[in-house]
Amino acid sequence: MVIDVWLIKLAWRNLWRNKLRTSIMIGAMVFGLMGVASMMGFMTALLDNMITNAIAWQTSHLQIHNTRYIQNPDIQATIVDADNIELELQNNLAIQAWLSRLLADGMIASARSTRGVRINGIDLDSEAKLTPIASHIIEGEWLTEQGRHPVLVSVKTAERLKLRVGSKVVLTFTDGEGEVTGAAFRVKGLFKTPSTSFDDGNVYVRKADLATLSGIEGIHEIAIKLNDDEQLSSVRKQLSATMSAENTVRDWQQIQPMLASVMASFGVSNFIMLMIFVVAMGFGIVNIMLMSVFERTREFGVLMAVGMAKSKIFVLIMFESVLLGIAGVVLGVCASMLLMLILQTTGLPLGGLADGLGAFGVDTLLYPSLSAQDYQLMVVTVVITSLFAAIYPARQILKQRPVDAMAEKH
Repeated sequence: MVIDVWLIKLAWRNLWRNKLRTSIMIGAMVFGLMGVASMMGFMTALLDNMITNAIAWQTSHLQIHNTRYIQNPDIQATIVDADNIELELQNNLAIQAWLSRLLADGMIASARSTRGVRINGIDLDSEAKLTPIASHIIEGEWLTEQGRHPVLVSVKTAERLKLRVGSKVVLTFTDGEGEVTGAAFRVKGLFKTPSTSFDDGNVYVRKADLATLSGIEGIHEIAIKLNDDEQLSSVRKQLSATMSAENTVRDWQQIQPMLASVMASFGVSNFIMLMIFVVAMGFGIVNIMLMSVFERTREFGVLMAVGMAKSKIFVLIMFESVLLGIAGVVLGVCASMLLMLILQTTGLPLGGLADGLGAFGVDTLLYPSLSAQDYQLMVVTVVITSLFAAIYPARQILKQRPVDAMAEKH
């Protein structure tokens, strides 16, 4: 143990015999780790924001539909035994909030143009509590019980149809009898969500108005928000077991499988980015250690000639490489943590990419962050890489006989 401590001290001194070279290598590791941490933090924030917005605006944690409606959104395919389901939801302590919607796929028409939309018939109070849409009215105001046939349209739809608050539009759709029906609505407000595709395809009306026009008494969708994300699977199974087999309970991952797939592959992409950096760093350490040991070939020859075991020389070179890696990763992780702290405070503005981010439902201001496990992964991979990077340079020295090593003229 005493010898090991002595070797560590000697390795540390050897490392700084060429201060410029060691500093350049450590600096490269620090900036490389900061770059990797930035990319990993950005990807983490991007995915978290996509999931948070999808749950908040579109899917909630769980949704209940008639199975036939999932396969074919027929207006007559309402949820079976909806009253008892709503009563059960009220008594479930794992559920924070829930709402029901009456849905119809139809057309919205102005004097200028026509577009296909999903007409969401909503309960005003419960919709405002479960989703953030009531607080994202850009112009006008949230729906009220007063007035005849008010409608909320998105800013994007308003731009396409040349609408403003107070404009008259016509909503048409197929009613419960299979006949095309419709009515004139007046724009009460304009909303804007993080998702341009959602904005492009949804309008909101009072559920009672849509029920009267369609002749449908039931509901097509129940959206549920949980108190704890960890209870997602258990609550879904519990609800599925207590309702009619004609209904289906789906979580947000089943509703948006593409987003679930992105989340599943996210860890792999982060690991690949870290591995690319680690491989590049490994070659850099091999290069540094090769130059270092070749410069001291005669010195190592003398040590072997006076009786120092080759195993000790091997361990000495390994210590030099590992200490180099530890110095780089400690400074790199500290710099990365400081960078993440700054970005979490200021946020990362991406206003120039608003159109592209909007297509994926992502906000234009992200807050990159890394978990403790991400930092641990950096430390472990860099130290292990440093260890392996020293093996080749050490073998080059140990293959030589003492007399040949002392005769070298590096």
